[in-house]
Amino acid sequence: MQWKGRRGSNNVEDRRGRPVKGMVGGGIGTIVLILAIYFLGGDPTQLIENIQVSDQEISTPYQGTAEEEELAKFVSVVLADIEDVWTELFRREGLGEYTYPKLVIYSGSVESACGISGAATGPFYCPGDHKVYIDLSFYKELQEKFKAPGDFAMAYVIAHEVGHHVQTLLGITEKLMAQRSRLSEKDFNKYLVRLELQADYFSGVWAHYAKRMNLLEEGDLEEALNAASMVGDDRIQKSARGYVVPDSFTHGTSAQRKEWFYKGFKSGSVKDGDTFGAKTL
Repeated sequence: MQWKGRRGSNNVEDRRGRPVKGMVGGGIGTIVLILAIYFLGGDPTQLIENIQVSDQEISTPYQGTAEEEELAKFVSVVLADIEDVWTELFRREGLGEYTYPKLVIYSGSVESACGISGAATGPFYCPGDHKVYIDLSFYKELQEKFKAPGDFAMAYVIAHEVGHHVQTLLGITEKLMAQRSRLSEKDFNKYLVRLELQADYFSGVWAHYAKRMNLLEEGDLEEALNAASMVGDDRIQKSARGYVVPDSFTHGTSAQRKEWFYKGFKSGSVKDGDTFGAKTL
């Protein structure tokens, strides 16, 4: 992807190295633990020293590797491109005003309006605060665990999460969540699959305009399609368990994710992405 030397977004929030409340430092729970050790005849000195070291480390500015800083710049540029595309699309298709999401980069763990999450959660969007969260180490996981290398594979992931922001702005997410208490887990999962496939479609819509802007290099589209395929529920479950449970799918199969991304890429329009109205997926 052609991205170096281009404008980055002002909506990136860098929380790398910051502590998450309740997970590090002193606090009441730690004080109780120290007292318990003392009254049981133990020596709490080492625990106190560890807390002090931890606090010192927290106050030290985060120093990322050169590779990580490069990736942070890449994420910022991709977000800026996504902002431009969706601002224009909302205007052109009469969808109202597009408001920008924040993209939070973090390390280890992070607190959002959706709760505390660790890097193992993977990239996610929280509708409660309109923010996308991503630990940059996910790029390595995407390459090694999911066998989806390439910068455009990572761009697909970012665009997918912003796709959830688009769903929030359009009221789609709210309507779906209102059905949660009325449906069984099995039936609700079916709607979650349609929600995720629509986010894949919206990611493809962005890729459509990235190609128009001559940002794509040879092989970029294949990188995104491969990434979409590699994060399918069927593939992940097969790899982890050795078998699949379709009723537990929440994101769609590899074939479905790949198909809906490509539909968005070919269309370039929001109106063709109604996964909820589609008879078959």
